[in-house]
Amino acid sequence: MKTLLSRRRSLVALLGLVGLQASRAQTAWPSQPVRIIVVYPPGGLSDGVARALAERLSWQLGVAVRVENRGGGGGSVGLQALARAPADGHTLAFSAVSPLTLRPHLGAVGYDPFRDIEPVASVMYTPVLLVGTPSFTGRRFADLLAQARAHPGALRWGTSGLATAGHLVLERVQLGGGVAVTHIPYKGGGQQLTDALGGQFELLSTNVAPAQLAHVQAGHFKPLAVGAPHRLEVLPQVPTFAELGLPQANVTSLFGLFAPGGTPTQVLDRLNVEINAAVQTPSLRERLLASDNLPAQGDRASFARRIAQEWHSNRQLKGANIKME
Repeated sequence: MKTLLSRRRSLVALLGLVGLQASRAQTAWPSQPVRIIVVYPPGGLSDGVARALAERLSWQLGVAVRVENRGGGGGSVGLQALARAPADGHTLAFSAVSPLTLRPHLGAVGYDPFRDIEPVASVMYTPVLLVGTPSFTGRRFADLLAQARAHPGALRWGTSGLATAGHLVLERVQLGGGVAVTHIPYKGGGQQLTDALGGQFELLSTNVAPAQLAHVQAGHFKPLAVGAPHRLEVLPQVPTFAELGLPQANVTSLFGLFAPGGTPTQVLDRLNVEINAAVQTPSLRERLLASDNLPAQGDRASFARRIAQEWHSNRQLKGANIKME
């Protein structure tokens, strides 16, 4: 009898061990290469930061971390791909928060920003710079408002696309300033910058980046305002939107990494720790600061709260006369 009882106990223990090993095998992460979907075209600032981050994460995690560009729809195309990916932590997306906080208010996007997309970790804050192109006859932000009031819709304003931070600035300037401009959305920064230099439109709002700053310093663009907590050291003469009386337009673009909804909590927590560590490495911090971007870090909950706050703030734009071409 004792022998039979002992055998049963051994069998139960063995089954428990097998179950524990199976559970660990199911939750082991990473078990394969990790893919980061960059929701913008290649070659821009965000693409370069994402690739530097992928390189660092590959070293930390011990697996290949690959970057795949899925531009379009102001970031919504890439986030649609993320929402359809397996929720196992092996597919992430690098994006600004605007495709989650603004784009869903303007029309269908194919994903629920709170159910289908999981915020993992913030990476950087990028100031938004508003400049006049060679076609803009004014010299100051006040000239922009005066011209837009005198000739509604005559000023053309280029952005990197629908629901980008530059587009958000445009809409908040229209609402707060009581003016009307014509939005010229692009699918990325390359052609937009070329057309801006050629004077194809009068105004351009864009994330601060070395190329844009070089054209400002060369006199090709007239800096009018910046969305940032304070004036930029590289452009000390340029006021913030808050200083100009439009605090609601004083937008910075927050970028981070996201996972599909339903990704296991332990994987998300591990990712948050790894991403925070990567952002704090000297090489990545220097890369961000050299281009007037600020490293961001924090836990998943604080990142999610920031997104929810911005989503609610942008509800005022829902139903506004915003063309979705």
